[in-house]
Amino acid sequence: MVYSEADERARHVRLADEAWPIGPAPAKESYLNVSAILAAAKRSGAEAIHPGYGFLSESEEFAAACAAAGLLFIGPPPAAIAAMGEKSAAKERMKRAGVPVLEGYAGEDQSLETLERCGLELGFPLIIKPSAGGGGKGMQIVRKPAELRDALETARRIASSAFGDGRILLERYLAAARHVEVQVLADSHGRVLHLLDRDCSVQRRHQKLIEEAPAPGLEAALRAAMADAACTVASEVGYVGAGTVEMLLDGGAFYFMEMNTRLQVEHPVTEAITGLDLVEWQLRIAAGEPLPFAQSDIAARGHAIEARVCAEDPARNFLPCAGTLRLVGWPVRTGIRVDQGFETGDVVPPHYDSLLGKVVAHAATRSEAIERLHAALSRTLIAGVPSNLEWLADALGSAAFERGVVDTSFIAQHGAALGVPADPRALAPFAAAACVFALRHRTRQTTPWAQADGFRLGGSVPVEVTLRHADRLIAARVRVLNGSTFRVALSGAGEPAGHELEVELGTGLAAEIGHRESRLIELRSREGGTRARALSCDRTVDVWADGHHAEFEIHGRAGSRGALRHAAGSLTTVLPGVVVSVQATAGQRVAAGDPLVVIEAMKMEHSIRAPQDGLVEAVHVRPGDRVSEGATLVTLAAHEGNR
Repeated sequence: MVYSEADERARHVRLADEAWPIGPAPAKESYLNVSAILAAAKRSGAEAIHPGYGFLSESEEFAAACAAAGLLFIGPPPAAIAAMGEKSAAKERMKRAGVPVLEGYAGEDQSLETLERCGLELGFPLIIKPSAGGGGKGMQIVRKPAELRDALETARRIASSAFGDGRILLERYLAAARHVEVQVLADSHGRVLHLLDRDCSVQRRHQKLIEEAPAPGLEAALRAAMADAACTVASEVGYVGAGTVEMLLDGGAFYFMEMNTRLQVEHPVTEAITGLDLVEWQLRIAAGEPLPFAQSDIAARGHAIEARVCAEDPARNFLPCAGTLRLVGWPVRTGIRVDQGFETGDVVPPHYDSLLGKVVAHAATRSEAIERLHAALSRTLIAGVPSNLEWLADALGSAAFERGVVDTSFIAQHGAALGVPADPRALAPFAAAACVFALRHRTRQTTPWAQADGFRLGGSVPVEVTLRHADRLIAARVRVLNGSTFRVALSGAGEPAGHELEVELGTGLAAEIGHRESRLIELRSREGGTRARALSCDRTVDVWADGHHAEFEIHGRAGSRGALRHAAGSLTTVLPGVVVSVQATAGQRVAAGDPLVVIEAMKMEHSIRAPQDGLVEAVHVRPGDRVSEGATLVTLAAHEGNR
């Protein structure tokens, strides 16, 4: 196992029998540093290298370097990686082999003038892809001519940054196609098999969120044709190992998109329905073993669905997030597999992908798998950074998904109605009760006078608690009726008169989390029987109930984050990153929505836009600057007409 400085205390490093440092946090200086990785392999005495499913896993140069260093690369030969790594040449080759491909431009002339002309000839919508890329990075959808040149420049910039190759290709864009892929397995003795198919159509930014196997709703003849085409693709390039042929399905027609010459993130759903361990077979094939089974031996057993739990905020266009995880509670249930990358106390770094873990459900039928996965996600606890848990659960429970046939427009059509936060007033009583419970049971108090829990001889008096949720303050009065029952009344502007709720502490009262002042508390409402869990950690209370999660800050003088709010008019970055470009200049008049600064963070570009019409008073950054979370980028004065 190798690790960067950012991952020194990461879970995978803690679990490894041996872990070797390879450099600083930036990927180019560590996980993409071939010489550092090979040096670590030599020091460790390793005989082989498994590249995982990111960074150098699809690098022909890395595979060749491993061979030159006397190390076995657990993956396909460099020639096969090269054949599929350059998408333009791959599409031409597959077209000659009789595999359907989409109309597009993939020529050698990469001048902006030629690309723009070819794009206009193709028509709209069209999609721009890095020729050497993968994983959806750098793709740009263009819907009208006015957007074309900017999109070409952006795609080229990301391609150069992410893959070291600025070449791009243009392709007709199917706005409502399905993303269906076929898993292949090939040994070094000439046998190529497919391990059925997967549907990965639920995506954001061309990156997958929900995957399932087998792909639902396919006619047998179409399924067989796609599988045959995938085996043709693998055979054509002399593939060895586990790989995935990705296709776009438009009605009854399918088109070759690309081949991922590596293990896929979603491989667990294929493992669930076939009973085969793909990583094990990668190792066996690399060791020269032949595949001992035939195509007829492979059949689907039930249905499997995977949800990618990510540190991101769906309400802000799935903006990736970084920070310390106050609590991570993965589900433990029958028929559920969790591939977890993080646990309580871990830090989500800003340098890499936002994936926290994968939750996979396997059941006899698709509807049972949906129900099982929905229940598992509803019992998963993530606190400290925003996550897409609620969004995923809502997506699984949506009528569109349950019908079984969704396409890549799923988020555009249904995303706004998914993951809508609960009214904080519904969860605030639980937060207030948990806050007072934590006061009563503080383990670090030395005297009863420090409890501040409202105790009096002859009966308690209410404890006043003020909670902050986002920009809203919620006042509550909590009375302790007995050791396990609390009465909570909310007050304040906008609160319904007489809003009262009794909260009874459940069993398993206080599991200490991370450190002594963090407590996980179970609660139950006597009105309606709603069950909730609350995490009290320092001055923050997280509440989970009815599939919703809300984070509250205990508002007060000490420890309040209110003083940290930025002054009006300052545009800040919500993630640490690198300034890619600056469009704003001091004295410039801008309109609401105009891009001012582009930040690259967590492997993506984020455009900071003007929130309103105004005048740029000052620009505080330049391209290439590394900025921290909350850094002020631009100072914007409101336009006179908006004051």
